[in-house]
Amino acid sequence: MRGGAMRGTSVLARNARAPQKEPVPFQQLLPLKLKNSVSGKGDRTSNVACLQEMAVMFACLKQSEFDQALCSKEIAGFQSCFNTSQEQKKAKKELDRSDGLVLGADARFMGHKKINQLLRKFPQ
Repeated sequence: MRGGAMRGTSVLARNARAPQKEPVPFQQLLPLKLKNSVSGKGDRTSNVACLQEMAVMFACLKQSEFDQALCSKEIAGFQSCFNTSQEQKKAKKELDRSDGLVLGADARFMGHKKINQLLRKFPQ
C-alpha cells in the first residue's frame, strides 16, 4: 500500500495554513470596564535578594572548607548587599503606607492597596 494512510491526513491538513475566509464577529460576554478592586496576588512574588553574592560566598566557603577568615571579602559583600536590600524593602513599605500618590517612573510599582484607593476615588 503506497501512502494510503498519509493520504487521509494530507487531505485534512490541506487548508491548515490558509487565512480565515470570513472575520469572526466580536461578542461581548462581560461589560468592558475595570473592576473596582484588584487582588494582591501579584505582590507575593518571591524576589530573592543577593542571590549572586550568596552563591559567591558559599563557593568561597566550600573552597576554603568553611573557614570564614579566608572568605571575609565575600562575606562582607553579601552582608552589604543584604543591608541595602533591607533598606529598599523598608523604603517601599513606607511608600505603600503613605497617603500620597506615586507619580513618574515609580508609578509602575504601585501596590494593590494604592491601586484600590485610586479605584475607590474614581469608580468605573
